[in-house]
Parts: sequence; C-alpha cells; structure tokens
Amino acid sequence: MAEKTKTLADLKDLVTPPAAAEASEAGAVTPAAEPAAPVEPKIDDKGRSYATGKRKDAVARVWIKPGPGKIIVNGRELETYFARAVLRMLINQPFAVTEREGQYDVTCTVKGGGLSGQAGAVKHGISKALLYYEPGLRGALKKEGFLTRDSRVVERKKYGRRKARRSFQFSKR
Repeated sequence: MAEKTKTLADLKDLVTPPAAAEASEAGAVTPAAEPAAPVEPKIDDKGRSYATGKRKDAVARVWIKPGPGKIIVNGRELETYFARAVLRMLINQPFAVTEREGQYDVTCTVKGGGLSGQAGAVKHGISKALLYYEPGLRGALKKEGFLTRDSRVVERKKYGRRKARRSFQFSKR
C-alpha cells in the first residue's frame, strides 16, 4: 500500500509517455534531435526548375533556368504583358530578396483572374521555383512570406442577395 503520490516534480511524467521518459533518462537520442538531410534541388533534364503559383483565381506555371534575366509571360515580354510598374516590381521581389536579379530566365503561362492576381501567382511560382532550384534560399523566401499561398478568393454570390452579402434595397412602399 505504499503508493507514490504525484508531486509538481513528477508532472513531466504526465506530459511525456513513460517509455519516452525512460529513453530520455537513459541518454537515448530522439529522432527529432537528428540533423535534417540536405534537400536536393529539383531540376529537369533541360536544366529548369518548375513550380505552380496561385493567387485568387489565377494559376501560373513557372519554369526558371540560369540566364540573363529575361521574363516571358504567355509568350510576351514582361513589360508588355504587365504594363503597370507596380506589378513588374511585385514579380521581381523574389529575385531582389535573394539577390538573384538578372541571374535566371523565367518562362511562365498564367490563366484566370485579373492582372493583379496573375502577378501574384507569377510571384508565388517564381518563389517556389527558386526554392526548388536553390534549396538554400528557403530562409530568405519564407521570412518574406513569398512561399505562402494567399488563399483569399472572392466570396460567391448567395441566392436572395444582390451580391455576396448585400441585400436588395428595402422599399417601404
């Protein structure tokens, strides 16, 4: 009848299972403590890296390869497809953050959405393709939030409403 009472010092046993607690006391190395293996670049036989970028309803398929920094969108130059300077700046952000301006050629096809969503999709695709080509850039791209897909989309129109949430105008008479 000599039961051991649990005290504040023994609460760690409640958090970790008994088998894991015994292993840690014995000095065993847990799998989480092992260093991660270096990530291999994903490059196809033509020396390119491919990624898909998405934003709103736009989907961009992006290929990057080493080159003078030429960007082709749907068969047209970047300056002709995205005429607004803000959109071109948005697309070049991943290269600026990683200090890789003028080092990669980009070829992409983009469908759906408007120009702003397409520019965001191309930026997302370039960021992912850069990561696949040079896995060491993950920290810089992740810190700036370029690898996160912006999942905001337009809310659908509901039945009995004028728009997604707007009601029809009330008429007293």
